[in-house]
Amino acid sequence: MRTKTVPAAAFALGLSLAAGTAGAFELESAGLTIGITPTVSSDYLFRGVSQTQNRPAVQGTIDIQHTSGLYVGAFASNVTFLNTNARQEIDALAGWRTSLYGVSLDLGGIAYTYPGYQNGPGFYDLQYFELAAKASYEVPSLPVPVKVLGAVNYSPNYQAESGTGFYVEGGVEVSLPYDFTLAGRAGYQWIQNNARWGSPDFANWNVTLAYKFSDFVLTAGYYDTNLSRGECFGAQKICEARAMVFLSRTF
Repeated sequence: MRTKTVPAAAFALGLSLAAGTAGAFELESAGLTIGITPTVSSDYLFRGVSQTQNRPAVQGTIDIQHTSGLYVGAFASNVTFLNTNARQEIDALAGWRTSLYGVSLDLGGIAYTYPGYQNGPGFYDLQYFELAAKASYEVPSLPVPVKVLGAVNYSPNYQAESGTGFYVEGGVEVSLPYDFTLAGRAGYQWIQNNARWGSPDFANWNVTLAYKFSDFVLTAGYYDTNLSRGECFGAQKICEARAMVFLSRTF
């Protein structure tokens, strides 16, 4: 168990930076490619809802893919949930990536875990699992590259033991001159047991502008949901519209 004073995301970031100095991320003999991405962010939003009580986040992602398209990965971030002792999130990912008729596909699963969290009387388990399917397609014959994206996620027992959960998302990315990318996404989350979850089913959307320089990406965006203050997990201020900025680097 990690100590509460050192978030798992900070630990992952340290590993990422240390590994970055080695400069060996393609193990050709084993057919593996390894990508490591540390990120610092003004907030941690998940489907438009803050996971850090509107505070900054330090995150790390690792992705290991075989030439067959099979991959495993992990994501870590600090979190803060009201009236819980959850302080870090560590997710495990696995799946298969391929391309079919020009469409890039990603089929896999995600396990969301919160090491150190203890759910006492009146609290439910935060950990859950989702099956995920993502697709993207680059539209041909346009003046600038345009990519259309879609995703579907399904959980048999969503977070807080709230029953079946479905999430769908669509979006578009436009590559602009000078290494800028303009993107927009919109999604909708359904939850079987809304009372236990803490909000009605809800929509979320965002518009972002990213700038790539060297191995870094600086992104700024606007994020919002359709949840009112009264509908937001006991009238918290974590579902409201906000601007957000984050910086990431890929090794």
